[in-house]
Amino acid sequence: MESIPVSKFKAQCLGILEEVRRQRKRIVITKRGKPIAEIRPVEPESQESLPLKDTVVFMGDILSPVALEDWEVLAEEREEK
Repeated sequence: MESIPVSKFKAQCLGILEEVRRQRKRIVITKRGKPIAEIRPVEPESQESLPLKDTVVFMGDILSPVALEDWEVLAEEREEK
């Protein structure tokens, strides 16, 4: 794995990031010879990483009461009319 000093990374950041993306390689950033960070390409998301995808089913209006006759307030309003 390639390593570069933080000063070089700071000066050439965008070019280094493009190289990581294009060549799919990892680079370790060092400060005074000690590793402080690692730059690596992002792995593409797989279908397995979204376990709840496509599990929601649209059942209708979620704002209206489920059973109007069960609401006492609405029953009282109907009786007053």
